[in-house]
Amino acid sequence: MSILLFGISHRSAPVSVLEQLSLDESDQVKIVDRLLQSPLVTEAMVLSTCNRVEVYAVVDAFHGGLAIIGQLLSEHSGLPMGELTRHAYVRYSEAAVEHLFAVASGLDSAVVGEQQVLGQVRRAYATAETNRTVGRVLHELAQRALSVGKRVHSETAIDAAGASVVSVALDLADRRLGGLAGKTAVVIGAGAMGALAAAHLTRHGIEQIHVLNRSSSRAQRLAGKIRESGVKSSAATLEHLTEALADADVVVSCTGAVRPVVSLADVHHALAAAQRDESARPLVICDLGMPRDVDPAVAGLPGVLVVDVDRVQHEPSAHAAASDVDAARRIVAAEVATYLAGQRMAEVTPTVTALRQRAADVVEAELLRLENRLPGLQSSEREEVARTVRRVVDKLLHAPTVRIKQLASAPGGDSYAEALRELFELDQTAIDSVAAVAAGELSDAPSEFDAQSPSS
Repeated sequence: MSILLFGISHRSAPVSVLEQLSLDESDQVKIVDRLLQSPLVTEAMVLSTCNRVEVYAVVDAFHGGLAIIGQLLSEHSGLPMGELTRHAYVRYSEAAVEHLFAVASGLDSAVVGEQQVLGQVRRAYATAETNRTVGRVLHELAQRALSVGKRVHSETAIDAAGASVVSVALDLADRRLGGLAGKTAVVIGAGAMGALAAAHLTRHGIEQIHVLNRSSSRAQRLAGKIRESGVKSSAATLEHLTEALADADVVVSCTGAVRPVVSLADVHHALAAAQRDESARPLVICDLGMPRDVDPAVAGLPGVLVVDVDRVQHEPSAHAAASDVDAARRIVAAEVATYLAGQRMAEVTPTVTALRQRAADVVEAELLRLENRLPGLQSSEREEVARTVRRVVDKLLHAPTVRIKQLASAPGGDSYAEALRELFELDQTAIDSVAAVAAGELSDAPSEFDAQSPSS
């Protein structure tokens, strides 16, 4: 197992560091392309969300692969290598598998148990698959991670409260404003997070939602869906931000922009236009973008509460019940053990296949030799001898090959494959050819991603 994970998340770094590391889709593609230029890296995938950046790579050398990933992220973020590694975590082999399974299950999220991360893992894999940067190892890992995440959510109550970063942020807004019913909201960003925010606002009884987005068509589409749910809604581009803010009680911003889209001047002018003061209509701004969508100075304005991802993760409602978390962790542990056993068995399979092929070649050679020495054998006699010899060889190989697969499924099982190669003088080239054929067949097989569009 040669999977290397280099990551930085809300658990290891402050928001300011995550902002510098933030990767949009084009950044992810560039970093993966540069990674694969190294002879040490054969597969790569990037998982980038509002509270984590993780690079998964299949490497031939641990330290060399680690150095390459660290260098590329340092160059992208402008963070010195020492500062970057101070906030990073590294997982290798089995530990990397366990981490991704936990992430897909929502166990490592800012809001424990959130389901949105499943869509984010799916999107990360789909991007890598589209760009052909994953092979057998990461393909199987991503597929199993999604399966594990689904199992955790279906077999435990870890997400019973339906909590997410959006829902926790809006619960804070609800408390600050004495309820959202009858209020006016502004949603900045018409993507998946914006749609989720609109859905939560609707459930809170919001009266009107203004949707702002760089693309007018996307804003119109989301506004139309909101109206279908029975809530008044309008759509506009970001040029109308100040006007919309002046009418708002709560703002949810989640654009994914590289720079703040809500400035101090925007909010100051909006407050002045609305003639708000601290004792009148407070304004709650939920800044769920990464990097920040809202200028940090906005938090200093009177009557304004800014709720960001860091604030959300410290809320009690962001944490699932301990019993549900324990149940989820047990599922993850069992799935990790099963996955690793399967991988170890898969690694020994080409060796077993090469051994059987070697035996078949020996049998055919000996039968040909027998035919040359005894040309007078009847056809029926020759066929019976051939069946007998093949049957003897199959019986001799059956028990050891079955047993070696069983032994290989245990930790350290790769040593048995090596012993088999040495004992029978198997050609490594032949083993690699068998493995390459199997990998090619796997890459052509359909996956669950073929039937699903990426979501966030």
